[in-house]
Amino acid sequence: MSVRAGIVVCLASFLLGSLFTHWIADSLTLWKSPVTDEYLWTAALYYSVLTKAPIELLYILLAIVALGGVTIFWSFHDGETGNLMFDGGSIVLYGTTVMMYLYSVVPNMVAKFSSLPCQQIDEPFPRVLRFPTLELASNHLICSVALTGVLILQAGRWWAELSDGDDEPTYLEEKSEGPQYTC
Repeated sequence: MSVRAGIVVCLASFLLGSLFTHWIADSLTLWKSPVTDEYLWTAALYYSVLTKAPIELLYILLAIVALGGVTIFWSFHDGETGNLMFDGGSIVLYGTTVMMYLYSVVPNMVAKFSSLPCQQIDEPFPRVLRFPTLELASNHLICSVALTGVLILQAGRWWAELSDGDDEPTYLEEKSEGPQYTC
């Protein structure tokens, strides 16, 4: 496996792990039925805490995303058939994740959850925040699935490269056969 593919796997795994941290809020709104006001308040408070994180964390996350994108494009640029198929698919999935996060998740989080009204957990959840809370959880799930697809494509690329090399004899196989003389 090339170094570039290894970098893509590491960065996609890191981003997937950072999306998994949202499971605290997302599991309550996506996988628990019925979705209660308590679950929605918990998710909204979690997203509100995220909007108050230091800006440096956002810069680090942006740098990781940019490095991942540059690495996939760099690997794709080689023009080999395997790179075109596996890295092309990875670019689409990675780009989908980045676009969804930039154009849906971040604006939604900043606009709706930067300042939550003071409330008690037993108060009814505001109807105006219900859809954005559920949408954030759905978008996190879509981004997680897309990044999992990137990992699967990179593993497929590794497997394809490994199986391509099976036809060629290794150094030990050549050594055990000894020299071939023909007269």
